Amino acid sequence: MNTIALFGGSFDPPHVGHEAVVKALQKLSYIDKIVIMPTFLNPFKHSFDAPAVLRLKWLKSIFLDDNNVLVDDYEVSLGKKVPTIQTVTHLLKSYDKIFLVIGADNLANLEQWYHFKELKEKVTFIVASRENIKISKAFISLKVEEDISSSALRENIDENKLPKKCAKEIAQYYKENNEQ
Repeated sequence: MNTIALFGGSFDPPHVGHEAVVKALQKLSYIDKIVIMPTFLNPFKHSFDAPAVLRLKWLKSIFLDDNNVLVDDYEVSLGKKVPTIQTVTHLLKSYDKIFLVIGADNLANLEQWYHFKELKEKVTFIVASRENIKISKAFISLKVEEDISSSALRENIDENKLPKKCAKEIAQYYKENNEQ
C-alpha cells in the first residue's frame, strides 16, 4: 500500500519541533513516506512573516537527506490559501492512504476546518502531542518531546530551536525582518 503522512503547516519558521515530528513519524512502520506541505498562507491567518518560497527552500534543505521525506510545493505553487481537503484530494490521486498530521493545538478548532466531515472520511488523523493538551482516543497520538511554538519563536528567535542546517539563515531572516 502506498501510504503517506501529510504534515502541513506554515513552518514560519521551521523549528526543531517540526524535525521531532518527522523523526517520530519515521518510526511508524505503516507509513511509507512523509509529505511535508508548507502553506502559501494558512487558511486561518491573514499574513505570513517569511515568504512561502523561502520557507519551502528552508524545508527542502532541512530534509534533503531524509529518503522517505518529500517536501511538496503544491500549496506554495498555487499562491493562495488552500484548504486541507483540496490538498488531500490532490494527493489521493497518487497515494492510497493519507494520515494527516496535526499538532494537538489544532484540536480546539478542527471541526471549523473547511469541509471537515469530508476530510475526516478521507484521512486518518495523527495528533502530535503538545504540553498540557489532552488527545482523544479517537485520534492516533504521536509523542513528541519538543514543545515549541512558531509564533513565540518569531517573537524571540533562538538559534538553538532552529534546525541546524539552516539555523543561522533562518535566525538572520527573522531578526532582520521582525524589527519593530
